[in-house]
Amino acid sequence: MDAVKACFSKYADFNGRSPRAEFWYFILFNAVVGVVLFALAAAVASFFIYIYYLYALAVMVPNIAVSIRRMHDIGRSGWWVLISLVPMIGSIWFIVLAALPSQLGPNQFGPNPYGQNTIA
Repeated sequence: MDAVKACFSKYADFNGRSPRAEFWYFILFNAVVGVVLFALAAAVASFFIYIYYLYALAVMVPNIAVSIRRMHDIGRSGWWVLISLVPMIGSIWFIVLAALPSQLGPNQFGPNPYGQNTIA
């Protein structure tokens, strides 16, 4: 939950670095909440579909922000997030990039979030 809180506390912060755990736990949290809201919309009432859309809209900016910070953590520009717009192969390539370990030590985007010589 600390990773999710960190992402929401840095709602629109596109600077700095996000380690793998912060990125993937935030993605997992959004997927679980999205599936639950969508299942409620399908099972109970269509009213929940509007809540699902509102939630998706509310987490769009922090999702982009944590993705950009994740690219910064591996030493790449935040513009690499746009690779996921390339049909099929782009999303796969972004997942591969997001799964790479953190760059050791500081880089041009800031210090390593876990310490000087720690891979996260």
